[in-house]
Amino acid sequence: MSQADALFETDLPHLKLLNRGKVRDIFDIDEGHMLIVASDRLSAFDVVLPQPIPGKGEVLTRVANFWFGRTRSILPNHLSDLPLEQVVPDPAQRAMLGDRAIVVRKLKPLPVEAIVRGYIIGSGWKDYQKTGEVCGIKLPAGLRQADKLPEPIFTPSSKAEMGDHDENISFAQMIDLLGEELANQVREASLRIYSECADYALQKGIIIADTKFEFGLDGQGQLFLIDEVLTPDSSRFWPADQYQPGISPPSFDKQFVRDYLETLEWDKTPPGPVLPDEVISKTADKYREAERILTGR
Repeated sequence: MSQADALFETDLPHLKLLNRGKVRDIFDIDEGHMLIVASDRLSAFDVVLPQPIPGKGEVLTRVANFWFGRTRSILPNHLSDLPLEQVVPDPAQRAMLGDRAIVVRKLKPLPVEAIVRGYIIGSGWKDYQKTGEVCGIKLPAGLRQADKLPEPIFTPSSKAEMGDHDENISFAQMIDLLGEELANQVREASLRIYSECADYALQKGIIIADTKFEFGLDGQGQLFLIDEVLTPDSSRFWPADQYQPGISPPSFDKQFVRDYLETLEWDKTPPGPVLPDEVISKTADKYREAERILTGR
């Protein structure tokens, strides 16, 4: 797939655009439904880069749908039975969307991101080096970068406004935001989904080092899994055969792009720099490889 086939921005004149995020375009359908389109946009360091990664949005959507199917016995999700053909009747528009679009129920999003860490890496590693803790959770002394934790930990963050950074919060702060019963429900569901899916992925040769989940409530207060789930954008995927603690392992996500951007004299503010064709191509390959390994597609 070439840049010409990539989808940077969705245009559906018959539907009202509700939000254009870093990656997803969200359209209003009716009182109870929305259309979510995963574009091929790529953000790094909270900046949307000027070129899309061809096929990325389709990979993200197929991988998320795969996991939604595997986890619905644990918790219901936002996917709707309303067919795409009914929402986008124009065949040319549906062809443009490809596998990028899903019809979902309108739910009330919770104001937290539910992060589960099975390994010590990223911002968790930085916090651990300073304090020996992550989000107020005391961890054993002497852990190396990328070490597997004795058991997965739940480390929520607050949702930031567009352009700001999310901030790690303690579970006590999450209880203040959601109430104790709902906070416990979110934590238990997050840890169970992560553990069961990480076990499956490991059998396929991928370590899911950490991930973030988002949840929403319906009018009756029932909890649903929403947004995306266990994709290369929302998780760190490491090839199990190349894993070793003490270093930041290679990954199946946009880390390849981040590593390239770190070599530039760029201040990480918009506009983002233009990527070489090789970086775009290798990043697209990483996403497709993760999908193939996990889903057999």
